[in-house]
Amino acid sequence: MLAEYSGVLITLVIALLIAGGLLTAQVFAGPKRRFAEKLEPFECGERQIVSPRQRFAVKFYLVAILFVVFDVEALFFYPWGALFTELGWHGYWAMVVFTVPLVVGLLYEWMKGALEW
Repeated sequence: MLAEYSGVLITLVIALLIAGGLLTAQVFAGPKRRFAEKLEPFECGERQIVSPRQRFAVKFYLVAILFVVFDVEALFFYPWGALFTELGWHGYWAMVVFTVPLVVGLLYEWMKGALEW
């Protein structure tokens, strides 16, 4: 039983050796010059205008959550579309029951202005 996992163990050991070897090589071969500008946070090639520790607006989180919800919805639509003819009316109504609350939620968010920038 344990012999079945020997391939996975060997692959894991090789991966750890390669990662450790590359990290060790970087320590010895990498540049070691440090100066003030190099230690500053870097963002898109521009100097920072505001602190990176400031709070984000709630709209960013709302858009992120909506993206995840509708992305998961899209994941459910692909297999449904592939098996649409085989599922028949039962599959159609199951998807309607799945989709209607999401559409109502999207319309609610749209009417509240949550998607306005």
